[in-house]
Amino acid sequence: MLSLIAAISENNCIGKDNALLWNIKEDMKHFKEITSGSIVLMGRNTWESIPEKFRPLPNRKNIVITRDENYSVPENVEKYFSIEEALEKYKNENVFVIGGASIYAQTIDIADKLYITEVHKTFDGDVFFPEINKKVWEEVEREDFEGFSFVRYIRSL
Repeated sequence: MLSLIAAISENNCIGKDNALLWNIKEDMKHFKEITSGSIVLMGRNTWESIPEKFRPLPNRKNIVITRDENYSVPENVEKYFSIEEALEKYKNENVFVIGGASIYAQTIDIADKLYITEVHKTFDGDVFFPEINKKVWEEVEREDFEGFSFVRYIRSL
């Protein structure tokens, strides 16, 4: 099962200068609950954006995708040079793509589920989540809160 999980603004922004543009405590808790015990797959920039004291993300197998053969990751983190290679190894497991923009763009067409936190605001950012095509993705769950919503989609095609 391949899922994408992201917090996105009304204009699909997910960050700027390799950082989130918001701090929603409930979203961090939601992220932890959903991904705990699973595999989290991310690009190098996303890995580097996680504060060191939280790396690797606990109770999850952390996978970093990089083209840099000399890039070093801690012993308990796996490094792959392609998304396909990592997904092939873990094809029978729950894998969550957690960023960044390029990794999301490369996996949205093969994902089974989307876990989206809609941030009800527009931001001036430099990285964006791909457009969620409503002909492909069916909204199956929504929880609305002040300023944000948790939304789950499943592939309908």
